[in-house]
Amino acid sequence: MQFPDLPNPLIVVVGPTAVGKTELSIQLAEWIGGEIVSADSRLFYRGMDIGTAKPTLAEMARVPHHLIDVADPDETWSLSLFQNNARQVISEIYRRHRIPILVGGTGQYVYAITEAWDIPAQRPDLALRKTLMAWESQIGEEGLYRRLEVIDPEAASHIDLRNIRRTVRALEVIFHTGKRFSEQRKKGSVPYSIIQIGLTRPRSELYQRIDARIDKMIADGLVQEVSSLLAKDIPKICRRSPPLDTVRSLPI
Repeated sequence: MQFPDLPNPLIVVVGPTAVGKTELSIQLAEWIGGEIVSADSRLFYRGMDIGTAKPTLAEMARVPHHLIDVADPDETWSLSLFQNNARQVISEIYRRHRIPILVGGTGQYVYAITEAWDIPAQRPDLALRKTLMAWESQIGEEGLYRRLEVIDPEAASHIDLRNIRRTVRALEVIFHTGKRFSEQRKKGSVPYSIIQIGLTRPRSELYQRIDARIDKMIADGLVQEVSSLLAKDIPKICRRSPPLDTVRSLPI
C-alpha cells in the first residue's frame, strides 16, 4: 500500500475492551507494512496470557509485535520505562522503513507517547510508601483514594478507585515533593505525525463480545492461570512493591 507522505507517521488504535483492536491492528499492519507496539500495561507481563487477552502466538506470527512479554509479574515496568522503550522501538521501526502502530490499551501509556509527556524522575520513597500502605490497611483502599481526591482531584480522576498501587504512588509523590501529582506531568513536542483510529461498537454488541471473551478465557484455562499466579504469591508481591511510576489506567 502507498502510505501518505507524512514525517514520522504513527498510527494509534484505541477503543474499549473487546472492541476488536487486536484483529484490526494486525490486518492494518499486514496491509501497510507496519509493526505493532503494545501500549497495554497488562501485556508486558509473562505468564499472564489468558486473563489479559494477549494476542496469540499465531496472531503475533502474522506481523512483528513489540513490548509484549517483556517482564515477569514481580518486576517493575514503570510509565517512564515504557515511554523510553516505546520511543526506541518506534525509531527502530522507522529505520526498517515500516510504519509503527501503537495499540492501546492503557490510557496514560498512549498519552505518554502521543502527548510527549515529560515524566519527572521521582525516585521511590520506600519509608513513605510503607507508611501509606499501613494507612491504607487502617482506612481501606477507598478511604485512601478519597484522601487523594481531596488533595489532587485531577490525579484521582485518572485512577481506578480499586488500584491501590497508583493511589499510593500519587500520594507518595505529592507528600515527597509538596506538589500535586497532576502538576508534575508536562507535555513536550510530539515528534510524530499521529493518525488516530478510535473503535466503537453498540453497547449491547460490546457486552456480548465481552461475555463471549470471558467464556473463552475460562475454556482456555483462566482458572489454572490464576491459580499458578496465586501459587507464586504474585498478588502479594505486586501489592507490597508498587511500581516506580504509575502503572495502571482505565482502558480507553
